[in-house]
Parts: sequence; structure tokens; C-alpha cells
Amino acid sequence: MLGLKLPTDPRWVNIVEKNIEEILTDHAYCEQKAASTAISLIVSFPEYTELVQEMVALVKEEISHFKLVHDKIIARGWVMGRDRKDNYVIRLTQFFPKGGSRTNQLVHRLLYAALIEARSCERFRLLSEELTDPELAEFYKNLMVSEANHYTIFLGFARKYGDRKEVDTKWQELLTFEAEIMKDLSKEESIHG
Repeated sequence: MLGLKLPTDPRWVNIVEKNIEEILTDHAYCEQKAASTAISLIVSFPEYTELVQEMVALVKEEISHFKLVHDKIIARGWVMGRDRKDNYVIRLTQFFPKGGSRTNQLVHRLLYAALIEARSCERFRLLSEELTDPELAEFYKNLMVSEANHYTIFLGFARKYGDRKEVDTKWQELLTFEAEIMKDLSKEESIHG
């Protein structure tokens, strides 16, 4: 369904389970960044009314997910740690050249967002199936459903606003690039790392 060309190594869950506090902190920041991405699309492309409407709804959902994760951190007696670089996102966003038409810029941003959401969904599925903590496994199962919807929203808008054939070609190329990135990752207790 997600089209990812390289699945996460299931052993990544073993790394996560050794430091749940770290994964929850990283996850909380991912939810914040997802809300920020939606806000940025509203600010950058206000003339796309349908996109703006959908991004407003997404901001609300992502910030509610942040609260859910933050509440899990607090419930376990922890304090949310500091943000750290997301090497996955940094490397991923180097794929498309900077500049170009506004439409190309929009399509590229939408494709990046779609892929980040798809990978998050895939990671949440793995956590829901493999975590030994039943409460967290159920938590990630519920979030997985939302992330799958987010991925399709972004990809759908990219196809709507760009030339469908070009967008589909770019999407496949980006998926191949992302698979190469993933070969070096899955070694840290972070959602994408």
C-alpha cells in the first residue's frame, strides 16, 4: 500500500525498546514538525484553497498527536528531551533541486511530506506489531491509521496540482532515493533514523 521500496529492518524495534524515552521524545518532535509543515504549506501557498482547508485540519490532528505522545512521556514520569537533527529528513530533502516554478516547489514539498508520512506509518505498524509493551503497541496501532491517511492526502494533492505523469515519475524516483537512505538507517531509537 505505501509503496516503500525498502522495509524497515524489524531489528530496529529492539533498539527502540532499549530506550522508549528517546523514541517518545523523537516522536513528539516529529508530530510538531508535521504540524509545522502543514502551517508552512498554508503560509507559502494560500491561493490553493482546498490544500489550505485540508492543512488546517491536519495541523489540528498533528498537534493532538503531539499531545498524546507528550502525555505518554509525562505518564511515565519523564520530561520531554531536546530536539535533535533528523538525518533522514535532511538527506531526503536534498533529492529535488531547489528553486523552479511555484508549482514544482509545491509538488516537491508535497511529495517529501507524503514520503515522510508513509515511512512513519510503516514504522508505527512495526511498533504496533513488535513492541512488547502492550499499551504502546496499541498506541502505535491507532496512530498508524492516521499516518496512512496523511500520506494519501499529500500524494493526492501533488497529483492534483502537478502533471500526473511527471508527479508519478518523481514519486517513484524519490522512493528509490529513499530506499538508499534507509540502508544506512534503522540503527537509532528515532522514528526515521
